[in-house]
Amino acid sequence: VNDCLKPSRSAGVTSARMSDFWFCVKHHRVEHGEDVCPPIDRLGPYATPEEAEHALERAAERNEAWDGDPKWND
Repeated sequence: VNDCLKPSRSAGVTSARMSDFWFCVKHHRVEHGEDVCPPIDRLGPYATPEEAEHALERAAERNEAWDGDPKWND
């Protein structure tokens, strides 16, 4: 059971497809379907659970690349 508050669909907070996978940074797990944490707590969407499992690694790689990019370092 997900202990995150579920966003109201009527408020337009989320428009995720049921086929999307997310990585919850609060719980450090892959989430799928309607039982997902709010957008503020997740990364994605990803096409597969395997891609979602590696979300933090991918974010770290991108941060490292951007840290070395002169366009982002003033």
